[in-house]
Amino acid sequence: MCWRSALPLILIAGAASAAEDYIVGLGAEADSADGLAGSIAGGFGIGSDTWLSAAVATNRVELSRGRVLDTLYADLGVDQWFDPVGVRVAAAYWGDSDILESRDWIASVYTRSDRFTLAGDFEHRDFRFFLPETEFFPARTIDFDARGLGVTARVQVTDRTSLALSAMDYDYDVNLRIDSNRRLLELLTFSRFSLINSLVDYRANIEVGVDVGDSHWQLDLSRSKGEVDGGRSRSATLRFLTPVGAASDIEFGLGVDDSDLYGTVTFFSVFLFFYGGSTP
Repeated sequence: MCWRSALPLILIAGAASAAEDYIVGLGAEADSADGLAGSIAGGFGIGSDTWLSAAVATNRVELSRGRVLDTLYADLGVDQWFDPVGVRVAAAYWGDSDILESRDWIASVYTRSDRFTLAGDFEHRDFRFFLPETEFFPARTIDFDARGLGVTARVQVTDRTSLALSAMDYDYDVNLRIDSNRRLLELLTFSRFSLINSLVDYRANIEVGVDVGDSHWQLDLSRSKGEVDGGRSRSATLRFLTPVGAASDIEFGLGVDDSDLYGTVTFFSVFLFFYGGSTP
């Protein structure tokens, strides 16, 4: 789910801000498969070395037979810079309590300079999967874990150009392959907001950003592989961020997903960001 992975990025830039700075982001996204998502994220600087952040997001997708799926995401994190390294820890919840939910613990250790940031990332996810009754099995609940290890790097190539790379690989303690159970696969797979999109084997991203005057253009490319069926998804998003006031920006995003699971989907997003404190 794109908003799940993107929400922390709204706040990371503020982690190095000066004392008492804050940022609040509000966003909405819609796609050509009738999926809708909304989010709010905020961060607050305590002194010059500590940054608190929180985010809440939800999406709604219409399933077959008139059923509606509402999914919730929420996280709370703290970032502490010790110089020459920093540590970020966070706790998150994601899912639908009637089908699939996850409680996550996230940690990063990073170092940074004016032009370069390098982080090692760790994620532990506790899943609970509610399997519906089928003609072969009764309804049941499965608990399982996943551990992810990854790396994130960001380089300020020139004064106006930046490049970021990130990758995460997950290891599950159970075999999730359900290729032969098409009914179960159809329950989890219906759009780019599908629950199954959280169960990935790996995820990789590349971002290229260019400043043009007071505005910022960014191209995001990502690729992932599903743990359940091995399907691959590719995504490309073009973002445009520009000021709309002395302490606020607006960002428009237009992108396309191409997935072995749900085909090709286009999407559009709008985010508003508000800044405050000593350095708007």
